[in-house]
Amino acid sequence: MTTIYLIRHGEAEGNLYRRCQGHYNSLITDNGYRQIEALARRFAGIPIDAVYSSDLLRAMTTARAIYQTKNLPLHIDPRLREIGVGIWEDVPWGNLERESPASMARFSACDEAWSVEGGESYPVVRARMLAALSEIAARHPEQTVAVVSHGSAIRAVVSHYMGLPTQGIPHCDNTAVACLQAENGVFRVVYQGDNSHLSDEISTFARQSWWRKNSTADSQMWFRTMDFQKESDIYQACRQEAWLTIHKTMEQYDGARFLRDAQAQSAYDRRSVMVAMLGEDMAGLIQMDLRRDADKGIGGIPFCYMTKEYRCKKLGVQLLGQAVSTYRGLGRNWLRLRCAPDNAAAQHFYQKYGFVRNGMAQDSAVPLELLDKYIGFDQAQIASHLHF
Repeated sequence: MTTIYLIRHGEAEGNLYRRCQGHYNSLITDNGYRQIEALARRFAGIPIDAVYSSDLLRAMTTARAIYQTKNLPLHIDPRLREIGVGIWEDVPWGNLERESPASMARFSACDEAWSVEGGESYPVVRARMLAALSEIAARHPEQTVAVVSHGSAIRAVVSHYMGLPTQGIPHCDNTAVACLQAENGVFRVVYQGDNSHLSDEISTFARQSWWRKNSTADSQMWFRTMDFQKESDIYQACRQEAWLTIHKTMEQYDGARFLRDAQAQSAYDRRSVMVAMLGEDMAGLIQMDLRRDADKGIGGIPFCYMTKEYRCKKLGVQLLGQAVSTYRGLGRNWLRLRCAPDNAAAQHFYQKYGFVRNGMAQDSAVPLELLDKYIGFDQAQIASHLHF
């Protein structure tokens, strides 16, 4: 008999930023690394003979919890990938729900007939996962194997082994574990979706609610470009409110310059100023200067703003996700923004999500710190998993 521990990858950018990521190669978040450490502790006393992973970076990084600690090579198998979502890759879930509600409903229900341009179907994913796991079991008789894969792919194959429709298997947390036993080509599910190694402080599901209910209207924003012909007053009101909240006075405020800069950036590329919406309500703004610092690999964020009504609701991180997506697509490796040293709430927020201080801004009318976040990765990172 072969025992297979089938493990979902640690929290990745799509999980945090609420973006659809199938074959998109996203990074593990800081919290995801804490989950991976907890996973390593869970398996510290469990003998493992081999470790397999999908070829996506978030899965290979998670596999380190086992293959590095047990001095084993990592076997890569692309068949263990997440479902491919074609033109949906790296699109905010909120936009998909708004623009393609019927298709999103089919996807969420794991409808066998679901399809999008360039994507896979659930039957295709199930077939490649079944083939990969059958070969792994045959290759390791009487051994114990760890396999790191992805949420929808795991649901598709576990539901098959349990004789249930895919939607009959609940979503599983990041780094959750399923235990399979295989003998003579027959698989049995001992347990699935076990995240008992995670505390509430680091569990992704403990901090999100979308998976508990049918509606995500209060948790997943959608983004649109700002129309300055109609919304200049809205932009100025947001800038003024943010300045007064931070500095407690309107002295040295130059609203005309802020507006000119935003309009020029938007004229250069409409993606530069994006409005974050929750339902029909404006919830925030993310402004980017796509013209500058390309030679330095830096993506600047002149303005990141949540409206009063939607602050402290764990939504602001989706603004950062929009910036990561935009700038990574342009080949930038760093995000950079400015933050007042005494703006404790903003400082805490940015540091929580990976920004670090990098000196003071030299061309500002008021004291502002430069905060940087690394968002890049290259083939060397992927290759590092292939050679222990």
